[in-house]
Amino acid sequence: MIATRKLGELTVGAQGLGCMGMSQAYGVRDNDDESIATIHRALDLGVTMLDTSDVYGPETNERLVGRAVADRRDRVVLATKFGIVWGEGGAVGARGDAAYVRQCCDESLARLGVDHIDLYYQHRVDPNVPIEETWGALSDLVTAGKVRYLGISEAAPATIRRAHAVHPVSALQSEWSLWTREIEAEVVPTCRELGIGIVPFSPLGRGFLTGSVTSTADLPADDMRRRLPRFADGNFDRNLAIVAELRRIADEKGVTAGQLALAWVQSRGADVVPIPGTKRRTYLEQNVAAADLDLSPEDLARIEAAAPAEAVAGARYPEEMARAAGK
Repeated sequence: MIATRKLGELTVGAQGLGCMGMSQAYGVRDNDDESIATIHRALDLGVTMLDTSDVYGPETNERLVGRAVADRRDRVVLATKFGIVWGEGGAVGARGDAAYVRQCCDESLARLGVDHIDLYYQHRVDPNVPIEETWGALSDLVTAGKVRYLGISEAAPATIRRAHAVHPVSALQSEWSLWTREIEAEVVPTCRELGIGIVPFSPLGRGFLTGSVTSTADLPADDMRRRLPRFADGNFDRNLAIVAELRRIADEKGVTAGQLALAWVQSRGADVVPIPGTKRRTYLEQNVAAADLDLSPEDLARIEAAAPAEAVAGARYPEEMARAAGK
């Protein structure tokens, strides 16, 4: 069983489970039974926080997670999100008006089949609605008992402060890994000043840092990573060289490159709870093992020298995806 950590006042397992890939993004939705078995195994290993969103699928992922936890609700910290507006081609923008907040919460509760959400995130900030309106509505949901704790995703420090002034922010969810470190300069210090926990998504670089992807040909035709600059020709080989260096260090320690990269994220602080995603029990067990991997200062120095932030080739998202998601 893994240890626990705190996101604000919310206690969770030191590692969560990202459920998005069970329904979209990384190839076809091929085996719901295995996905549910993976969720059940995660709970057995002490992974208590399950992360989903109304746009994963869209909507189908919440239903899947709801099915998986129906007979074990008291063991789960359910985290879901609202705020990204989905169209036929994917994300088309963000919405944060009070009426939409209330609507999305009720719809997520119905899909999940529960009477409350443990951690409810604003998935993306709506630039056209004051954050105070959005968070006023979220605070009302807490008062009504529909939500226990509140989080925000991919937000700037000033926005986090304004939201926190309306109602305590328990968690900030943003991408953080060896090849995505932008939040370290200002966002992480802001969260720590305010007592906000940090939930890194894609802590394995969308699977790249595991070393399992050696060519774009390894990816299914409908895999979203085919559209990402870091997986594009030219950038791919440069980034693969980083993984080769990580693998050398991992081999010396008797672990995988992915476990080493994940342990690095876990080492960032006791307020950090990464949510690596998988739909397979085998990979889940590898990820969970990384939560107990101790890295010495010398190990950390070698890892960061092997994967310096400036060596990563390519942006996180193509321009059109960044615009649609409010980035």
